[in-house]
Amino acid sequence: MKMKQGEFITLSASTMMLTALGIDIMLPAFGELRNDFDLDPHSTETAKIISFFFLGQVAQIVFGTLSDRFGRLPILRIGFPLYIIGGIGAAFAPNLSLMLIARFIAGVGASAVFMTTIAGIRDRFVGNKMAQIMSLVFTIFLFTPVIAPFLGSAILHLSSWKMVFLTPPLFALIVFLWSSRLEESLPTNKRMPLNFPSIRKSMGNVLRNRIFLRYTTITTLLFTALSSYVASSEHIIGGIYGKPSLFAWIFGGMGLLMALSTLANSYLSTKYGARRTIKSLLLLYTLVAVGLTIITVSFGDPPNMLLFFIAVTLMMAINLAVEPNSSALALEPLGQVAGTAASVYGTLFFSIGAALGSIVSNLMSNSVSPLVISYLVIGISGLLLALNDRRPNDVLHD
Repeated sequence: MKMKQGEFITLSASTMMLTALGIDIMLPAFGELRNDFDLDPHSTETAKIISFFFLGQVAQIVFGTLSDRFGRLPILRIGFPLYIIGGIGAAFAPNLSLMLIARFIAGVGASAVFMTTIAGIRDRFVGNKMAQIMSLVFTIFLFTPVIAPFLGSAILHLSSWKMVFLTPPLFALIVFLWSSRLEESLPTNKRMPLNFPSIRKSMGNVLRNRIFLRYTTITTLLFTALSSYVASSEHIIGGIYGKPSLFAWIFGGMGLLMALSTLANSYLSTKYGARRTIKSLLLLYTLVAVGLTIITVSFGDPPNMLLFFIAVTLMMAINLAVEPNSSALALEPLGQVAGTAASVYGTLFFSIGAALGSIVSNLMSNSVSPLVISYLVIGISGLLLALNDRRPNDVLHD
């Protein structure tokens, strides 16, 4: 790799940042958007703007197969234009239905960019080293939730929600130009033929691998928790707790702690290994979920706002610290079909997680109990899956 590691990490974080920016910056604009589209002020319909973007990630399954045949860069260069076109289409959509279609297209583009970034990292790094690199990428990437809500609010004061929606595709154009410095990571002699027997074999290798399925399920569960909160955060803060002016501060503060937690995970995964770290983090996640459930049952729904957001912030921080480890562990045994593995991984956790998260979000009209209960179930399930991996601790290597 001719590009220095620091630039590669920063570029990888910027490409992945498109997914977060395509969500977080527009959350403060939902109130104005409801007015323009004549929606009820407390409508949860705006959550679909997030959900449809996530559902576009199902295209990763196609892009992954193509990237194993043609390389990572051609797929990356398909993803950027789709993201940009979808983003512009959403900004100028005359109604919510057309906006959701445009958001799905943008999500498809983001899926190509996200998948090729993960596959490119896997091509270059392996095991605990990959977990460390992923943690550094996520640390930079997660500053987006810190900055984006404030940026969205600032743009709203100067312009309209349309300009807020146009910001992600404009940023994507800059990163697209920067990505021209990136080199292909998949050598020609390691590419897979594009025919049905080859595709079936690659898919079979991925879907029959128990390690892959175990850690992909953990990521899917945790992404359900993340997507359900992100999609409903504006409604929880502004509608259920009646504090819309605090949205940017709460969301940004949570993003800062999440970024710091992934940075800490880079150290922990290097010192203790990805598997030991993920078990400890999921145990802590479950304990916090149990505590929040007890508080909600004992003191009413919604619980005290400060206690609720302390608990949720801790769980979201742990959530994002776990993801680099689960990525590394899921993809570790599948280096020969990294594109297909990354695409199946991304498709499953994005599409299933977004669908389940959307269900949880739609249940929260006047109550946070659906979110609290889902976090408890997710914590227990994820912990049991991690604890049942009883392989020797030195399975991962650099």
